[in-house]
Amino acid sequence: MPRHGGERLKYVLAVVVFLIARPARADLYTFTDENGVVHFTNVPNDPRYKLVPGTQNTFANPEKPVVMHRVDISKFDTHIREAAAYYSLPFELVKAVVAAESAFEPGAVSHVGAQGLMQLMPATAKEMSVADPFDPRDNIFGGARYLRYLVNLFKGDVRLSVAAYNAGPEVVGRRADVPNIEETRTYVKRVMAFYHYYLTGSAAQ
Repeated sequence: MPRHGGERLKYVLAVVVFLIARPARADLYTFTDENGVVHFTNVPNDPRYKLVPGTQNTFANPEKPVVMHRVDISKFDTHIREAAAYYSLPFELVKAVVAAESAFEPGAVSHVGAQGLMQLMPATAKEMSVADPFDPRDNIFGGARYLRYLVNLFKGDVRLSVAAYNAGPEVVGRRADVPNIEETRTYVKRVMAFYHYYLTGSAAQ
């Protein structure tokens, strides 16, 4: 059973919008410095930066609809930006996880009991010192802290970190790759799609 269940939510408001997509160059580069801090950029200016595999142009498929949400997706940007900066994560990546997990619904509860914007399981919320998983700021800081832990654990590999957010670090660690679990593979594609959308500002013309 995946650690985070973002697939079936009690409260999700969405509308299907058909977008004609164009390729977008939104590669993600990363390196870990001598202090163990993981750095991210889409404009590498240091030879230590290495391209994260699988991050090129993953957003759009013009033959399929893209789900957009009938909510104000900027409502929690202040909290997301603050948490992302605090844990040295890309704002766009944290927001992508929020989008994929809860569709920006702070009261979301999954079929396995994951709660809030970043769909924290009760045990994970406790480990991340989250007092109220339905408080947007508390939940986002807890989710970002957990994501930071995973990024460190998987040495800056964003795809593996995102996979571990869904399936759990033990499952991903045993395989050293995105596990062959349909939900997790779909989840990784979704998060990376949202990531590139927020990073580029547009995926359609």
